[in-house]
Amino acid sequence: MKKFLYRLFLAPTDSEFMQFFRYLFVGGTAFVADAGSMWIFEHFGLYHLWAAVPAFVIGLVTNYLLSKLLVFKDSSIDKVLEFIIYAVIGVIGLGITEIILYLLTDLAGLYFMISKIIAAAVVTFWNYFGKKAVYKIHGVIVNEKMQ
Repeated sequence: MKKFLYRLFLAPTDSEFMQFFRYLFVGGTAFVADAGSMWIFEHFGLYHLWAAVPAFVIGLVTNYLLSKLLVFKDSSIDKVLEFIIYAVIGVIGLGITEIILYLLTDLAGLYFMISKIIAAAVVTFWNYFGKKAVYKIHGVIVNEKMQ
């Protein structure tokens, strides 16, 4: 079982499918942190469009840390610059999320957590391919561990 989990999550791979699977796992965990905190903020009275902002930060940090561990390995980009790149891609994703939340919840009347799930599905692809493109531009090896 240990060997299976190592191959599933940590072993170097060139497989686009495995990289995307790992990214979905990381994204799912970050989504739970993001959506869960958004629900808590909204439950305690913060308007859902405002609640999405601190929840985004929690999800972004969760995603960054887990992505560094399980999906993307970088040895050529300065860590501060790398986090700024993550943040810029993430802020664009937050903009997409806010638009979807506004359209589906404020205009169409859908429950805000359903809107959040739909937004997360859309933004997942933006985040993955945005980050992948940045790493390819910088010649980063995806999902290989330094020994």
